[in-house]
Amino acid sequence: MRTAPVCPRCFGPLHEPSVWSSAWRCAAHGDVLPLQPPRRPSEAAAEAIRQAARVPVWIPWPLPAGWLVTGFAEAGDERSGVRASVVALTGPSLTPGPADMLLIAEEPGVGLGAAFAGLPGPDPGAGFDNGPPHAKIDVRGHPAALWCAGRVPEDRAVYVGEALGNWLWAIVWPAEVGCFLALANLTLRDLRDHDQALDLPFGAFSPRLDGDTL
Repeated sequence: MRTAPVCPRCFGPLHEPSVWSSAWRCAAHGDVLPLQPPRRPSEAAAEAIRQAARVPVWIPWPLPAGWLVTGFAEAGDERSGVRASVVALTGPSLTPGPADMLLIAEEPGVGLGAAFAGLPGPDPGAGFDNGPPHAKIDVRGHPAALWCAGRVPEDRAVYVGEALGNWLWAIVWPAEVGCFLALANLTLRDLRDHDQALDLPFGAFSPRLDGDTL
C-alpha cells in the first residue's frame, strides 16, 4: 500500500510544498491536490474522512447483499481539506472472483475520478451526458442521473454524473458488473450526515485504491 501522497491525475510522485510554494506539484500536471495514502477499512478511517471532507462521502445504504466496505481514500491536505473522497466496496461478481466498486465525489478539476476511470481528465469531458442517462440512483432521497463514460479500459465500467455540485463517479470491475448500477436501485447516503447510525460491515483492503495497480 502506498505510503506517500501522489498526483490525483496520474498517480505519479509529487514535489512537496516548500518555502517558495505551499502547493503540491506534479511534473506532468502542475499544482494539484495530493492523493493521500489510502485508509484501510475501519470505523476510525470512516470517521477521519467524515470529519475532514468538504465533499460528500457516498455509501450505498443499505449495502447490496454480500457487499462490504473495503477502504477509503481522499485528495487534499490540511490546508485545503478533503476535496475528493473515495469509498471502496467489494462484493459478489457475475464472473469468477470478486467485484469491486469505487464511489468518488470530487470538486470539478481535481481529476481523481477520471484517473481511476482511465480517462485523460481532469473531468468527464464535453458531451459525456449527451442523450438519456444510462442509470439513475437515489441520492439523499432525490434521483441522480448517471451516464456511461466512453473510451475507458475494457476491464471496467464507468458511470458519472453530478450530485450536490460535485462530480459523482461509480467505477466497477469487472465491466460486466456495470449493469448492477442500472438494476440495483442503489440509494446513496453521505457519511458526513449526523442524523444516522450506520453499522458499516468491513472487509479486506481493496487494492483498487492503490492507483498504480490499475
